[in-house]
Amino acid sequence: METKEAIKSTMDLCAMVFQGYLEDLGDADLMKRPGEGCNHLAWQIGHLIASEVHMVESVCPGKGATLPDGFAEDHSKETAASDDASKFRTKDEYLSLMGQVREATAAALDELPDAKLDDPAPENFRSFCPTVGNMFILIGTHPMMHAGQIVPVRRQLGKPVVF
Repeated sequence: METKEAIKSTMDLCAMVFQGYLEDLGDADLMKRPGEGCNHLAWQIGHLIASEVHMVESVCPGKGATLPDGFAEDHSKETAASDDASKFRTKDEYLSLMGQVREATAAALDELPDAKLDDPAPENFRSFCPTVGNMFILIGTHPMMHAGQIVPVRRQLGKPVVF
């Protein structure tokens, strides 16, 4: 398996797990928080989407997906405490946008010359992602950093174990 294939396989597996946890949740469920002081699921999904675009743009300028106007701002640290559902999107909107963003990310990775994977990552990421290749691995695994927060919400709602 080539490097890019391994990265894309990792992206696909992480997306499958993350979206599997969301599959039987409704829009109102996305406004639930896994615990006190935690961000609700809608904000976390929006954060993942906006972060992915930001990270792709940082290593492949002009290749990230275009987000709807105000989307990144609606999912910033300043909005994390909001429980106003009208300020967030529906599950279908999030999943559709997540798919579009991932498609653009995969295209950016495909277009990137293999040698560029070893280039240094942007300075603000370098302490934990030293190379562009590491950045694409972070992009792919970032949903798994949040997937565990969906599980307590699933338990609160009496949803079945899915993995």
